[in-house]
Amino acid sequence: MSSRKLFGTDGVRGKANVFPMDSETVLKLGRAAAHVLRRSEGRHRILIGKDTRISGYMLEQALASGICSMGVDVILCGPLPTPGVAYLTKSMRVDAGVMISASHNSYEDNGIKFFGPDGFKLPDTTETEIERLLEPGHLDELRADPDLIGKATRIEDAVGRYLVYLRSALERELDFDGLKIVIDTANGAAYRVAPQLLRELGAEVITLGDRPDGKNINLNCGSLHPEALSEAVVEHGADCGFALDGDADRVVFVDEKGALLDGDSILAMLGTSLNKRGLLRGGGIVATTMSNFGLESYLNSQGLNLYRSDVGDRYVLLEMLKRGINLGGEQSGHVISLDNNTTGDGTLTALLVISAMLSSKKPLSFVQSLITRYPQRLESFLVSSKPPLESLASVKKVLQASEAKLNGKGRVLLRYSGTENKVRVMVECEELKLCNQITSDLVGAIKGEIGA
Repeated sequence: MSSRKLFGTDGVRGKANVFPMDSETVLKLGRAAAHVLRRSEGRHRILIGKDTRISGYMLEQALASGICSMGVDVILCGPLPTPGVAYLTKSMRVDAGVMISASHNSYEDNGIKFFGPDGFKLPDTTETEIERLLEPGHLDELRADPDLIGKATRIEDAVGRYLVYLRSALERELDFDGLKIVIDTANGAAYRVAPQLLRELGAEVITLGDRPDGKNINLNCGSLHPEALSEAVVEHGADCGFALDGDADRVVFVDEKGALLDGDSILAMLGTSLNKRGLLRGGGIVATTMSNFGLESYLNSQGLNLYRSDVGDRYVLLEMLKRGINLGGEQSGHVISLDNNTTGDGTLTALLVISAMLSSKKPLSFVQSLITRYPQRLESFLVSSKPPLESLASVKKVLQASEAKLNGKGRVLLRYSGTENKVRVMVECEELKLCNQITSDLVGAIKGEIGA
């Protein structure tokens, strides 16, 4: 384990009950994390939240056991969105927070991500330090004396605390009286939080995906499957609808006509709203290399810049902090509002979007006109290995030919998934036919070299 093998771009992730998401490894991970993350002498506390996967029970107990064995107390929150864990970690002044979730993946997978005392995800250097301690022999002598073993307690008001925070992000004079909103919580971590919040704010709420059974998280519902949401909005004559993913750190919207609004549309809307009120810092927003060129063009027309980062919300955040920008996100629906939280928060983003809609006195469908999108084709498929793509001769040859065809009027992006054995091919240009042709050529070349 001389290099990082466990931590990917968003914590540790894998198949439940199989290394590294087995009880034995997670117990050791808890021990290593507790040793690295406690800040000073005396009693320490680490907070643990989870989504609704059946494996969460097993991993929660293993993680808590490892942490307690190092003399650190554990606070168990139960099912709570990832941004709720980030918020409580900071507000309760604990040493660290942990979220057990595999986000948008199916129930067979699970994952663990850590937050520092400031509510931000851990830097790569700290994750590497934790992983180093899992090498044979490093933890053997590191354990608490019997009288210093930590204890685990469950707090019953975790959801209530998070709800109070969410309401505080809303302008006092705004309420949602008279609004009809459809919410799909993906049978995930926000199945209680999001509907309760909108009802308390006065909206009439129709819920989808709010009956978790441990195995139906993200199953044909949530942000990756908004079809039922679109149908429900039209059927009920709702003003809008939104869908979260399993850990509720991302969100997609549909307007009153049932049309989908992705992260690019949300960023355009919120960026414009903040800028008009003089609240947008840094002269623009941050998005990733996956965001459509239409977003960049629109922002430029508003006198704003689009700064691009690598894919992954942690890289969006790093670019935001570097440039002093308070709004950023991904096309997938991760939106970070640094004025409110330290990580993407789907429910918070929903509040901000609905508030901007009310302030504009226009239906949500008006956002569709903001961006003129370039045709974009995205392919994702399994590969047998992950060598540098630029080192593959046939891929390099096809890529050079593709860029010549685009002639500066489009983009090609090739990247590996940070959490799965997959490669992603994205092509964007003015003509759909050319997009399709270049994508097919690149996919064929990559599969020919390293196809699964």
